[in-house]
Amino acid sequence: MGKQFGNLAKINGIVYFRLSPYEQKAFGGMISEGIPNTIRRIHSSIFRVAPFFMFSYLLVNWANEQNNIISRKNPKDYENDT
Repeated sequence: MGKQFGNLAKINGIVYFRLSPYEQKAFGGMISEGIPNTIRRIHSSIFRVAPFFMFSYLLVNWANEQNNIISRKNPKDYENDT
């Protein structure tokens, strides 16, 4: 009657490697390899990223201070109000 599902075509040159989920370690090497790798990656990129964050923080801080100064009411405009 025909071929069964899964045997519909024969493909040459493709190899599938599968590992059973029961044989995998979900957190294998997380402490021994993961933490040192994270420290290494942070250490290698901190000098490229930190100046931009510091400049952005200083710029936003200055802009907020300027906005507070500009948006203040002048007390002399209200001296004669009762």
